[in-house]
Amino acid sequence: MAQLLLLPHEEFETRLAKVRKAMADSGADAMLVTDNANIYYLTGRVFTGYIYLPAQGEVIFFVRRPVGLTGDGVVYVHKPELIAESIGMTPPATIGLELDLTPYSTVMRLSAVFPQSRVVNASPALRMARATKTAYELERIGMSGVKQERVYRRIPHLYRDGMTDLELQVEIERISRLEGCLGQFRISGDSMELFMGNVLTGDNADTPTPYDFAMGGEGLDPSLPVGSNGSIIREGNAVMVDVNGNYTGYMTDMTRTFSVGKLPQEAVDAHRLSIEICRALAVAGTPGTEAKELFHIAEEMVKKAGLYHYFMGHRQKAGFIGHGLGIEINELPVIAPRSRDILAEGNVIALEPKFVIPHVGAVGIENTYHVTRDSGMQCLTNAPEEITDLM
Repeated sequence: MAQLLLLPHEEFETRLAKVRKAMADSGADAMLVTDNANIYYLTGRVFTGYIYLPAQGEVIFFVRRPVGLTGDGVVYVHKPELIAESIGMTPPATIGLELDLTPYSTVMRLSAVFPQSRVVNASPALRMARATKTAYELERIGMSGVKQERVYRRIPHLYRDGMTDLELQVEIERISRLEGCLGQFRISGDSMELFMGNVLTGDNADTPTPYDFAMGGEGLDPSLPVGSNGSIIREGNAVMVDVNGNYTGYMTDMTRTFSVGKLPQEAVDAHRLSIEICRALAVAGTPGTEAKELFHIAEEMVKKAGLYHYFMGHRQKAGFIGHGLGIEINELPVIAPRSRDILAEGNVIALEPKFVIPHVGAVGIENTYHVTRDSGMQCLTNAPEEITDLM
């Protein structure tokens, strides 16, 4: 038998208080949580079932799988219809469901469990609660950053002359897994798919993708049209590496650029500008700053340098230069021109001001930062930032 709750008690209470505050702002009297990422956030583990979280009172964990979990508030059910009757629950006036994530048929079934309750969307409240990290979460993210940095420092030793982008990616994935990478790449967002990361070289970096990622790539098959496509890494090509940083259940996101031989000066200048943008935004990114302001700072720097045509893509551009992350990629806040997010202490943000230079490839960096109280953003991914020659 195993305890269901894997979080320290104080950590659980802290997260619970954050969710309840966000619930109060949304008008929900109770919430029924079913999404794996949100269940993990509230318990420190994943199980199939439901968390009933009232505005006041005890949290109840309705479990279907796995068997053998114990602890206060654990109730085993084999179907959601048993939730209310199993404990004689008084229906809440308003019940929050994860409407951004839950299939319509499941929403209808869960709504029927509380026929007298008005259903509201609980997804924004959960996203808001998860946007500011606790000290416990920051420690987990920091551990992922250290391990991801260790992997990236080994990348130059993995290259062999004549390699394809796929062959290099496989070698990076191998050492990542041996370092402890979980392989799982949780992504928040509609129809967002990716394997363990993105390795792009040459013109493949200029191939549009249907996904809302900063960089694209053709991929190996139309069923997953993003990333490496088997292109040979040639002299004069940039090689952009953006691979999985999930070592603890909490992710860091890091991109570095490599080359075979010397790149054209335009590519070198664009890469240097990416580094300068990250440093400028790390200073500007203090609590209370509008996320859109960071985007505009970057945009002005790019326009001044005359490189806007290549910024965040060439044939197809991404509409953001950064995003929150933690349990998932694409958490809050979003660094975009029309973002309404406001930076807060404890946000963890990946900044990725990138460029695509035709016939050369993608250049630029991505770092993960922690928004601190009074010293801007602290970098958590500290591998060398300059273009590294693989030859």
